[in-house]
Formats: sequence, structure tokens, C-alpha cells
Amino acid sequence: MNRIGIYVIGALVALMLVTSTLFVVDQRQVAVVYALGEIKEVVTDPGLKLKMPPPFQNVVFLDKRIQTLDSAETRPIFTAEKKSLVIDWLVKWRISEPRQFIRNNGVDFRNLETRLSPVVQAAFNEEITKRTVQGVLSAERDRIMSDVQKRLLDDAKSFGIEIVDVRIKRVDFVADITDSVYRRMVSERARVANELRSQGGAEGEKIRADADRQREVIIAEAYRDAQKVKGAGDARASALYADAFGRDPQFAQFYRSLEAYRATFRGRSDVMVLDPSNDFFRAMQSGAATTPGPRR
Repeated sequence: MNRIGIYVIGALVALMLVTSTLFVVDQRQVAVVYALGEIKEVVTDPGLKLKMPPPFQNVVFLDKRIQTLDSAETRPIFTAEKKSLVIDWLVKWRISEPRQFIRNNGVDFRNLETRLSPVVQAAFNEEITKRTVQGVLSAERDRIMSDVQKRLLDDAKSFGIEIVDVRIKRVDFVADITDSVYRRMVSERARVANELRSQGGAEGEKIRADADRQREVIIAEAYRDAQKVKGAGDARASALYADAFGRDPQFAQFYRSLEAYRATFRGRSDVMVLDPSNDFFRAMQSGAATTPGPRR
């Protein structure tokens, strides 16, 4: 029984020794083999690899994929015309020389980002100060990114990395200038709005005046036409009355008397004091002279 236990323990120890000499390199990684604290080998090919067991050798893995460094600070940069701008940028990089990378930065990527960030910021400062605001915002934006990337080539080699791309994410004025520009834009838009309202009011008054003029013209023309029609009707009526009354003068006199009575006695409260023998009551008195004769 003791002998079996010894065999089992020996097998486990042997298995541990064998597994400690094997390591797997992923295709997304670079393996750095250390021997007594010094870099012995850099393995870039993926697969199962052999090494000596610890403490003689140990392995550190580094990610060889493209990494992103964003601008940590937004410090203002002065342009050629002394305008202050805030630039947000990003840098795409990856490890090109693992030995150089480890010697300068260790195995922690944050060490590299801490050292690389001010270098990138300084490169942007040098490029922005040579250009105007218009150039930074549009005309020379691509040229700025290309020139910054060229400036970083030597520093990138010393860090053991390759700069894949440099991009400007955002360009803005500092807070005070932004507020000033915003207020100026608001004032300009308010001025334009007032001008448009004034123009609209003037056009409205013009339209209303024209409409009033047309209304007056139409009313005047309608009144003129109505008076013409009324005059023609009155003339026709007068002619008919004259013709009718000319045929029977007594009837005409009687009809006029009735019209006078109708106009005079409109209400029950109307009171008139007249002599009964007055000609006004002639139609009410009996007699052949006041009675309309037969019509001819």
C-alpha cells in the first residue's frame, strides 16, 4: 500500500514537472520567456511550446492586438492667430518589438500610456500652433493627423511599438470662448428674426392696405351700379306713374291722398289738430268731386 502511494505521488510530481515545461501561445499574444530574470526568447508563433520548469524559466504574455490610447487631458492649444482650442485625440498602436517594449515599459500597458500620452500631446501642440482655426477645423485636419503620426515614429520605436493611426476626435473652443461664440450666435439669430418679423409686418400692412383699397373700390363701384339701377327704376316708375295718372287725374289725386294718410297715421299715438275743412281731409269727405271716377 505504501509503495502504491509512492508511485502515485511520483506520477503526480512528474506530471507537474511536465506541465510546467509546456505553455500555449495564443494567436493574439506574444510570449516572452524569461531565464533567471533575463529575456531568453520571444515566441510569436501560436501553438504548444516547451520551456524549462520554474524557477529556471517563466513566461509572460503580451497582447499583440491593436490598442487605443485616448487623450487623458484636454489642455488648450494656441493656433497661429493666438486662438485657444481644445483637441480630443486618439492613437492606435500595437507592439512591434516585445524586447524593447518590456525593457522600456515592463509588461503593464498603463506604463506605456503614461509615457506616450505627453509625447502625443506635444506633437499636437507643435502642429496646431502652425495652423489657423479654419485649418484645424476643416482644411488641414487630415494633414495635421498625418504629420503627428510622422512625428511619433522615432518615439514609437524607442517604446517598442508601432503607431497604426492618429485621429482627432473633437475640436472645440475653450469654455469662455465657446460661451462668447454662443452668445454671439444667439444675438445674430435674434437680429435676423427681428428683421424677418419687421419685413413680415411691413408686408402684412401692405397686403391689408391693398385689401382695404380694393374693398373701397368694390363698394364704390357697387354703389354706383346700384344707383344707376335705382335711377333707371325710379325713372321707369315715374314714367309709369305719369302715364297712369295722366289717364285718370282724379284717381291720381285720390291715390296721393291715401299715400299721405299712410305716411301720417303710422302709429296709434299720432295726434294732429287740423281744420276739418282742410284740403288734407278732402279724400275722406263724401262728394262726387273727391270720389275717383271710372277709369278710362
